[in-house]
Amino acid sequence: MNYLFALGAAVLFALSVPAGKFLLAHLKPLELSALCYLGSGLGLAAWRLFSGAPNEAPLGRRELPYAAGFVLAGGVLAPLLLFTGLNHTSSSSASMLLNFELVFTSLIAVLVFREHGGWRFWSAAALITAGGLALSWEGGGLSFGWGAALVLGSSFMWGVDNNLTARVSIKDPVTLAMIKGLAGGLINGALALYAYRSLPPAGWAAAALVLGLFSYGLSLVLFILSMRGLGASRAGAFFGSYPFIGAALSVALLGDPVTGRLLVAGALMLAAFAALVTERHGHRHFHDPLEHEHAHSHDDGHHGHTHGGAPPGAHSHLHRHEPDEHEHSHQPDAHHRHGHG
Repeated sequence: MNYLFALGAAVLFALSVPAGKFLLAHLKPLELSALCYLGSGLGLAAWRLFSGAPNEAPLGRRELPYAAGFVLAGGVLAPLLLFTGLNHTSSSSASMLLNFELVFTSLIAVLVFREHGGWRFWSAAALITAGGLALSWEGGGLSFGWGAALVLGSSFMWGVDNNLTARVSIKDPVTLAMIKGLAGGLINGALALYAYRSLPPAGWAAAALVLGLFSYGLSLVLFILSMRGLGASRAGAFFGSYPFIGAALSVALLGDPVTGRLLVAGALMLAAFAALVTERHGHRHFHDPLEHEHAHSHDDGHHGHTHGGAPPGAHSHLHRHEPDEHEHSHQPDAHHRHGHG
């Protein structure tokens, strides 16, 4: 199910590729970015308002630094670096460099946050990155200067954003995505007003808001749910397939030609998916004492605490994990962030 969440997130985000191409005939780039973020935040806020209290844990004081960090990295610094860099490098070079978001996400997850690597994962990450590079390669080589360095910096910031989001992914995903959407919308909206000194056409702005709700808002909710069970590295690897999915949707919806690059990218990404879904990681490991609050059930082998009666279904409350040592297959989720020597 976690891989399906990640793939669903990639498909929804990939919809923004053909839809974005169409809307860019009527909206400026910063306007489209701001409206998509804003549609995400406002739509999820309305969802939360009318759906009532979630069966999810709210953000606590301990999570606020992570939330501030992913807003700063992904909502402020990454788009600022990207749009500044685009003024000083070619679009083809920028497209290629943006594929390194997966590389940075994986390196940060493994080196800083102790997620497990392994040859299957690194092979999959390399295949997906190669597929993205194949899609964005337009010949003529990669020009590298200050502009390219800034675009590469934006990829790094989105890698930081992904990892910080993964640290709080056990909290309410709708609230997390709403915060990202509102912050990104306001920041990019301010940049758009400063750059263009005008407001976008109302009808096309409304269309961009709807696109943002699905391709940014719902997509991010699914991505957070996938990170909850897979960690930033593996969820990011599956989500990294969105350039190929977007290109395939452009063929189906916009009549773009089927190219050799698209077929090569598709083959590479299918091989990467096979490596990821057949990965098995299990060993004897120790759980330190831990107290936290998140949605859970009592049939997952890690939540054996009692409630004074029959354990309820999925629910959320503050609970404590006692020290434990056992062996089983696992992913780098919130309960399995341990070193591997």
